[in-house]
Amino acid sequence: MPRPIQLYYDFMSPPSRALWIALKWGKTPFEDCPIALRKFEQLTDEYKKINRFQKVPAIVDGNFHMAETVAIVRYLSDKGQFNEQLYPRTVQERARVDEYLEWQHLNIRMACSVFFREAWLFPINGLAPMPKPERTQKFIKDVETNLGLLEVLWLEKDFLIGDHLTVADLFGATEINQIKLCQYNVNAKQFPKVARWLERVREASNPYHDEALTFVYQKAKQAASAKL
Repeated sequence: MPRPIQLYYDFMSPPSRALWIALKWGKTPFEDCPIALRKFEQLTDEYKKINRFQKVPAIVDGNFHMAETVAIVRYLSDKGQFNEQLYPRTVQERARVDEYLEWQHLNIRMACSVFFREAWLFPINGLAPMPKPERTQKFIKDVETNLGLLEVLWLEKDFLIGDHLTVADLFGATEINQIKLCQYNVNAKQFPKVARWLERVREASNPYHDEALTFVYQKAKQAASAKL
């Protein structure tokens, strides 16, 4: 029996979470290979042999190494090892998923990752001071501009690409959930479609959704309690 793919990931990484949830939900066999970003394990010479970019996630399939999450999804799908609801095989349905995945790089992902990095990751690791309030507001404005685009351009139905969960939803939601660490929660009055969609994604992908987000939920709760 061939060895299942090896998945190298860390739940601190939104793309890692999205891919892990997708593989679990879709019942794709894989071997857990966690990489602790907080310990800089991705920068070791050993991991460089796994992924020359020294980032997560990455997979190893026999002697084949693959990085970049969207490329991994496409590779596994082409091999028949990825759930067809999450990443369709029909040309037009797949194109719609790909359209969102391409769009989000310079929109949802960019805005949320900059906010997360500058307002949580760098300060908590002593790499930079907490940003001044006016700078934080700039990050929030950028995030909310993109949440507004998501609300208007993508959420005509229950999910981003129609009536059911796809990897587009997992990739998008996990980026937005990351900024809970910055004490930012989507305002349901300001972005009602986004708020309802995030809850639908959670419900549709549980129990794996909450398992992958345990760290985010815990740290966000601790930070909120510290402010009281």
